[in-house]
Amino acid sequence: MFAITGDTHGEIDIGKLNTKRFLEQKNMTKSDYLIVCGDFGCIWYGDQRDEYWLNWLNEKPFTTLFVDGNHENFNLLSTYPIVDFFGGYARQIKPSVYHLMRGEVFEINGKKIFAMGGASSHDKAYRTEGRSWWPEEMPSDAEYEHALETLDKHNWCVDMVISHCAPDSMQRQVADWYEHDKLTNFLQVVKHDLIYGGWYFGHYHVDKRLNGEGMAMYKEIIIRE
Repeated sequence: MFAITGDTHGEIDIGKLNTKRFLEQKNMTKSDYLIVCGDFGCIWYGDQRDEYWLNWLNEKPFTTLFVDGNHENFNLLSTYPIVDFFGGYARQIKPSVYHLMRGEVFEINGKKIFAMGGASSHDKAYRTEGRSWWPEEMPSDAEYEHALETLDKHNWCVDMVISHCAPDSMQRQVADWYEHDKLTNFLQVVKHDLIYGGWYFGHYHVDKRLNGEGMAMYKEIIIRE
């Protein structure tokens, strides 16, 4: 089983994963996966506040996976070890909490999942670089190239895409006032050529199904077998 949701923002929106609001977890095991579509936010302070929520997730019956969003502490995130994980590379945060790195495809429970985190912060003017905003929120040229090479290896066919921001055409349907940028343009190129079964993204703080193209995720938790 895969359960997919939007941004958790650390302690701000993680309550949607408690047992009262996410009943399905009672039937999940560590071989089932909860996927957060970016702005995970539980690696932010570098102290016991982070440890509390990371341990809380680690003790859940499921395994937690997340792509990075724009509101992440990339300095702290980069300190976690990189491990081989279902055919791709991930950062292991806890025994059952993993960061899915950009441009990787993971083959989990018979499903191919393409992960492409990152997004541009539209509020960076009100944030401080190195404390509440990091340039690494946007992929590097090497990460874009790696993503294309990975998709080539998998013949441009996956079961799921997990990103934080959306391709241009999907972003236009959920938040047409957001600027298009290098990443949304890149994802649009990927979308044009990729055969995929479902595309899930966060970032826009709305739950919306997009006419079979994809799903904007926030509060809702959807289940995929």
